[in-house]
Amino acid sequence: MAMAMAMAMARASAVLVHGTTKVAFSRGARIAPVARRSVCVAVAGKKEESAKKLGRRASTSALKAVAVDESEVSAPPRWDLERWFGFSDPFDAKIDSEMTSLEGKCKAFMEKFQGTLDTKLYDAILAYEDIDQVLTSVLTYVMLSSDTQLANDKMSQRKAVLMQQYSGFSANYLTFFGLQLAALEDDALAAQLKATPALKKYEPFIDDVRRSKPYNLSQEVERALSVRAAFSGKSPVVEFYGKELSYLNFEWEGETVPLEVILSKMGSSKDAEYRRNALKVVNEGLKKIERTAALSLNMVAGDWFAENQERKFKELRSSRNLSNNVPDEVVDSLLQAVRTTGVEQCKKYYTLKRSVLKATQGLETFTWADRNAPLSIGSASESYTWAEAVEMVRSGYNKFSPTMGDMFMQMVNEKRIDVPAEKGKTGGAYCAAAFGCGPFQLLNFTGTQRDVATLAHESGHGCHNMLSYEQGILQFHPPLTLAETASIFGEMIVFRDLLDKAPGKQERLAMLTDKIDDIINSVNRQCSFDRFEELAHTARANGELSPQELNDIWTSVVEEYYGPAGEVYDNYDNISRLWAYVPHFHGVPFYVYSYAFADLVVGSVYNEYLRQPEGFEAKLLELLKAGGTKDFSAALEPFGLNPSDPKFWTDAMETYVGGMLSEAEELSKDLGYI
Repeated sequence: MAMAMAMAMARASAVLVHGTTKVAFSRGARIAPVARRSVCVAVAGKKEESAKKLGRRASTSALKAVAVDESEVSAPPRWDLERWFGFSDPFDAKIDSEMTSLEGKCKAFMEKFQGTLDTKLYDAILAYEDIDQVLTSVLTYVMLSSDTQLANDKMSQRKAVLMQQYSGFSANYLTFFGLQLAALEDDALAAQLKATPALKKYEPFIDDVRRSKPYNLSQEVERALSVRAAFSGKSPVVEFYGKELSYLNFEWEGETVPLEVILSKMGSSKDAEYRRNALKVVNEGLKKIERTAALSLNMVAGDWFAENQERKFKELRSSRNLSNNVPDEVVDSLLQAVRTTGVEQCKKYYTLKRSVLKATQGLETFTWADRNAPLSIGSASESYTWAEAVEMVRSGYNKFSPTMGDMFMQMVNEKRIDVPAEKGKTGGAYCAAAFGCGPFQLLNFTGTQRDVATLAHESGHGCHNMLSYEQGILQFHPPLTLAETASIFGEMIVFRDLLDKAPGKQERLAMLTDKIDDIINSVNRQCSFDRFEELAHTARANGELSPQELNDIWTSVVEEYYGPAGEVYDNYDNISRLWAYVPHFHGVPFYVYSYAFADLVVGSVYNEYLRQPEGFEAKLLELLKAGGTKDFSAALEPFGLNPSDPKFWTDAMETYVGGMLSEAEELSKDLGYI
């Protein structure tokens, strides 16, 4: 795929995953330009009828007041994809007809517009949009269907065949578009912008594509890479790894359970021995796939190294930073702040948590299994029904923004959420964009407090992109540095609503520690993931890495970010293989810092809300409506925030995390725990 289009579409191709594992990964490896945006996960909104009428001027989501429909929330529902996509099942012959028609449209697109973008750019973009919207319906439907049927080999084969078909005709007929748009002379572009005012609407998309001009290869090379992607290279290996991970089960409490379930049980247990046994079972069980995971990661790192060399990227993360539309220096400042201020905060917090667990649970040895342990204090509920979770999120959203509250209930009542944790289902959670047909959330809901937070988080993604739909399919998705804005803000407003309702100091402390756990997982842990990738990719440049070498790198990074064994944690037993279940290492290398970026930005935005709530909702909704038409600097300017300032990240951690940590310390002293 042309680098120009790859960069423009990369931010729309990410699967933003949250919850127990809180990771991110891509649906495919080198999916060609249109499909990249078509299968993007994290956003959307639609009119019901647009599933059948995929015109380029599809309306934004129909917003209306939506009441809680008790019949829809009494039991964890499954999503109703067929209702929205217009196909009877993933093997519907209409899908094959659409794909055949699309190939013809792509060929006609090339014949009409190749070599003419200096005069026909506006018409080309409109035609490209039309192709993109039809692909959204076809490919997203098949991919979402596959994510709840991972054990179905016929389903996997169906998806692979369709992606191979698309990879071929998109490479042959669409590769030229990104390359020639990127190479378009400035004067020719300026002349068309002046002559065709309607073209100005697409300037953000055009700028996205043109930023990657220095890194593009020749059209023939880009075409060859796209054609081969679905058949060879890293893509099939990454796909195989993902399937093996989904098949992975563990023997626990007399049952065979998937990874999501045992991680959830470990994270919610107040029994230290139970947690440690669960961690041991997980770490030992991952041995079944560590060779596959190592092979996949070696392929990904090797591919990343080769492309960086060929495309002449300056730094290891430069390709990802370009797709995120953020300068290398800003990302370096973020990572450095987390490795210094963030690490010190992390050690301070877990030292506090260790003391509280000792006072309340008699914990003598603090291990990795105790990192996310809930506190055994207060009278707060330890589990929630689906209906209770829906009401908690609805209430929190409505207090801040009735608009977002209505959007949330629309997603619930229209069966756009696949809720229960099931075998053969993709782990984690995400919100799929499906422009023109979405949004759709996939959860693995088991009733924990973190599951409620995950619902609030993914619903924020849905709201974000319902609002940004008006920007059109090529520009609705925000840069990844802003893509988590609504999701994390949604989590925060629900959390603050529940915190205000806490009946006493014990309950408040329990909620605060749980929230700080989440923030550290989003900031420190995600940056430690980035560090693991950095070390693994750097080592891979000198040869293939064995599973044991990757285990050693993982353990060394944990000690770097959480302190050496004996400082805060007494030991790091049974953690060496945990890298093997993090799929974003394979799908979108160096994506994870986006979580830290977003969490700290949203923390700063939320502090602005507390400082000056009047008129804040309108400003936030305007930011969300902008989608991908503004970069992070322009989007955050109305809030008085400037992440380009190196001090921003340190200040954000000190005010955002530091404020909660100080309150947790005071409550712990008041309760006699420290």
